[in-house]
Amino acid sequence: MRIQDLQQQLSDLGAKPLHVQRVLRQWVRALPLTAGRRRPEDFLPLAVREALPALEQQLQALGRIQSQHPGEDGSARLLIALQDGMTVESVLLPREGVCVSSQVGCAVGCQFCMTGREGLIRQVSSAEIITQVALARTLRPVKKVVFMGMGEPAHNLDNVMEAIELLGLQGNIGHKNLVFSTVGDPRVFERLPLGPVKPALALSLHTSRAELRERLLPRAPRLTPEELVELGEQYARASAYPIQYQWTLLEGVNDGPEEMDGIVRLLKGKYALLNMIPYNSIPDLPFQRPSWDKAREIARHLHQRGILTKLRDSAGQDVDGGCGQLRARALADPSQPIQIRRKPSA
Repeated sequence: MRIQDLQQQLSDLGAKPLHVQRVLRQWVRALPLTAGRRRPEDFLPLAVREALPALEQQLQALGRIQSQHPGEDGSARLLIALQDGMTVESVLLPREGVCVSSQVGCAVGCQFCMTGREGLIRQVSSAEIITQVALARTLRPVKKVVFMGMGEPAHNLDNVMEAIELLGLQGNIGHKNLVFSTVGDPRVFERLPLGPVKPALALSLHTSRAELRERLLPRAPRLTPEELVELGEQYARASAYPIQYQWTLLEGVNDGPEEMDGIVRLLKGKYALLNMIPYNSIPDLPFQRPSWDKAREIARHLHQRGILTKLRDSAGQDVDGGCGQLRARALADPSQPIQIRRKPSA
């Protein structure tokens, strides 16, 4: 189901646009469809009122929380079971945010990502994206939604933008608190400025070297780091939101002096923030996480050279729950509860 399918279903029952907005608002805020103040314009047509119980069941059937895995940092990783039996991951973030998935699997094939190993299985519908937010809101307040979970949002652009529009117009989420994360598909830079909700943009950079980027992100669009930053700068100036550049810090791969010089060359003077995230180690992959002391020194060095840098830890790092790992464990043996391996504190 897409959001537009729900809108059509309500319209076919005689709902006016104001009535449709009210039902959607209740759903995205995780409130009963019949809740809310009774202003004259809130009264729904009889056919719509009679359909609400079945409609509520229909929406609840879109997804359920299969398992929860709280981290010591205040985050919690959620494995969400969708109606067809597929699963995706969402993450409750420490400061009233949620990270949602836009695809089951991913076609980009980032070499350091568990999700990328299985390829793209299917798209997540706009209603299933909203379901992830609504389920998160049954557990804690949500004031920020980031599209940084499983999948590449640019490869499911219609569904993601439909969800972003609803979250921004009816979901009580500030537009700059809707964060669209992408490896840099050119379609994103064409589409995002056109809608009524213009989200903040996060671009996966990871390296300043074009040849290394091609190896790390083998099926990403062939934009050089310079081209990616230029497109990002244009959107930042047009939207008045700084671009968040994502840099997964890989020991011995993109954490050396050459890369630090490259970051300064690319980002100095730009309307930008660099989010540096030490790698969340995954068994069977050849990449390693640098020490926290080394990561802290890199961030300090970049600050001194004029690059606004935030050193972040992957949410739920202590429970060894990197993107795609919960789903992988559930698929390995669906009859058994997921065993989380807690990592010692750094």
